[in-house]
Amino acid sequence: MSEASLPSLGSLPNRLLRLYAGLALYGTGIALQIESRLGGSPWDVFHQGLAVHMGLSVGTWIIIVGALVMLLWIPLRQRPGVGTISNVILVGVFADAVMWLVPAPGPLAARWACLLAGVVVTAAATGLYIGAGLGPGPRDGLMTGLNRLGLSIRAARTLIEITVLAVGWLLGGVVGVGTVVFALAIGPLTQFFMPRMRPRG
Repeated sequence: MSEASLPSLGSLPNRLLRLYAGLALYGTGIALQIESRLGGSPWDVFHQGLAVHMGLSVGTWIIIVGALVMLLWIPLRQRPGVGTISNVILVGVFADAVMWLVPAPGPLAARWACLLAGVVVTAAATGLYIGAGLGPGPRDGLMTGLNRLGLSIRAARTLIEITVLAVGWLLGGVVGVGTVVFALAIGPLTQFFMPRMRPRG
């Protein structure tokens, strides 16, 4: 990103506010999807599988995996920003906090509401923290790093997400209709929210 493009993102305090609001919402979206027990995103199936198989909370595994993924940035020559480090630390904290505060819904209709709210919140959160322009999340950075090695973005994302989904499922993570809903909805919803979350002026 060129220096000339930075003013359009707003002042630094505004960008930090957007970043941390986005990360808080992102953790909330993850928690809602997991609490629905209908299946989450591929990465969250992986985190949940690690929690089931190896102990520790889902949020703790989000932090651990994020830190380990950042190590893969070294050979890929990716540079983290303050948003990257904040993502590693805070998304898991917020996910655990929301799962602790919000009881898992019982009726199927409530679980569907939880799932759909989680997907929408995740998309809005993505627009917020990416719009802050303070560095990609560790998992997004892995994708763009593989792209620099010659893989298309589509191929890199597909390879990563199929791998973590399969491993997560084998470890006991919940794969279900929610996983399909996330896969189909997250792209269009993120595209919808990105321009609306962009700072004006």
